[in-house]
Amino acid sequence: MTHSSVVKAVRGGLLAAATLLACAAPAQADTGRTTPDNWLLLTVGEGGTPSAATSGSLLLCDPPRGHRHAADACAELAAADGRIAGIPPKEVYCPMVYAPVTAHAHGEWRGRPVAYTETFPNRCVMAARTGSVFALDGS
Repeated sequence: MTHSSVVKAVRGGLLAAATLLACAAPAQADTGRTTPDNWLLLTVGEGGTPSAATSGSLLLCDPPRGHRHAADACAELAAADGRIAGIPPKEVYCPMVYAPVTAHAHGEWRGRPVAYTETFPNRCVMAARTGSVFALDGS
């Protein structure tokens, strides 16, 4: 083997090693956010179990979208710092009919996780206590 063929073989080996090392290097972390800061996955189900959801929606608040009352729901959540239980109840008269519904929400508000589940005696009471957040049916 000549000196030039040895040099070519070493160069080829070094090039192959450098290529393998470059491919094996960890990828750079993406610092840009791809998901919005204020979002909730909302479901409402008949009865007392959250797994029996009959309607659901993804509420996004930057800008408001997701269901017909998204702007109102986002404003109410902003006033309550993302706490559904912190939304002031409305003074309405609801019928004393027991038709339970379970409202469930999970997501993120200003970087904090949100988890909420509550069973209400009927939809009227749910609307009075949660404002527009669970108004998923457009009413």
